[in-house]
Amino acid sequence: MSANPEFEVSWHEARKLAHQAGNLTSTISLKLEQAGGFVLAADVVALGDMPPFAASRIDGWAVSGSGPWTRVGDALAGHEFVSQLNPGECVHIATGAVMPEGATAALKDEESSVAEQTVSAIAGAAGILDSEGALPFFHDVRPSGYEAKSGDVLIPKGTKLTPAIIGVAAAGGHDEVTVFKKLVVDVLIFGDELLTDGPSREGKVRDSLGPQLPLWISHIGAELHEVRHIADTLPDHFAAITNSKADLIITTGGTAAGPVDHLHNAIVDAGGEFIIDAVLVRPGYHQLMARIGKQFLIGLPGNPQSAVIGLLSLATSLIAGSTGNALPQLQERVLVTGLKGPAREVRLVLCSESGNSVTPLEHLDSSMLRGFVKADGYAVLPAGGAESGQIVQWLDLP
Repeated sequence: MSANPEFEVSWHEARKLAHQAGNLTSTISLKLEQAGGFVLAADVVALGDMPPFAASRIDGWAVSGSGPWTRVGDALAGHEFVSQLNPGECVHIATGAVMPEGATAALKDEESSVAEQTVSAIAGAAGILDSEGALPFFHDVRPSGYEAKSGDVLIPKGTKLTPAIIGVAAAGGHDEVTVFKKLVVDVLIFGDELLTDGPSREGKVRDSLGPQLPLWISHIGAELHEVRHIADTLPDHFAAITNSKADLIITTGGTAAGPVDHLHNAIVDAGGEFIIDAVLVRPGYHQLMARIGKQFLIGLPGNPQSAVIGLLSLATSLIAGSTGNALPQLQERVLVTGLKGPAREVRLVLCSESGNSVTPLEHLDSSMLRGFVKADGYAVLPAGGAESGQIVQWLDLP
């Protein structure tokens, strides 16, 4: 182990340390269709007024002045009506089409009657005509710049790009966006007792972390390079760590001090420096974080639920810090059923959520995963536990 490890830190402090350790990644420009899941490295601004012209909100009629109105043409989306409307004239118009010059309002199809080429307002529209028979100015019209003016910030730096938000960038006129590069991750699975297929048998257990960690890594905003199973020997641990070129190495198992737990020695032999060496949380006490040159290593316990807690505690915090985001904030919920906890550590308990209340689930042991089937997140119980009706911190599952 290192000469001055941060040996035991609280769970809250561990999250802060991981977040502070992250250095901003470099930035790249990506086409919109490639940018999903990345974090913006620069504001996205409107490249023009949105919409760039006055547009109809509805399918119906673009009218000028007082009615009834005489139909003189059509204005379809993408096909601008080029002539100017004179008072008393109208054109049939589609939703989103450019309002013709001279148009003063739009009239819904369902609130109009048509007799040959004459259009009149009926139903609700008839009730809002003024004394001269005109609709309110720009009724059912989206003015130019109604959503945004040219130069307005549409999406701030630090926003994770979802499909809908990518649509906002496209509507603002962008073909590419500038984003932070994702951390590239190698996953090293330690444990000679693990099987990669079929049920547990012959004294060995099925590896449940190898299949799920790639999906977790994508969820939390990183990019997986590879998953490898590594033999339980110090030379194999050392070789796997030193051969990795990833920004972040995530290991599972071997974080304690058992007879085949070689991770600490491998980190030291690789020239690593411990940032965190144990976290006061249950499950998940034996999680760690180290820096090896320009790389980071996060060691997750081998028990499945402990590993997930380690990932959500350390990896999500590091990734947030590396992309210029604030440390993810915890929420608050009301605990329905009281539970005891250890004297020194916080306890993270899988719960289902209903409104502002959360209910602990079954199968909470650190070796179990069944609780995730109905879980919405983790209730964070203070040391000693929490009583029924007590307000506790809440960590959402991605």
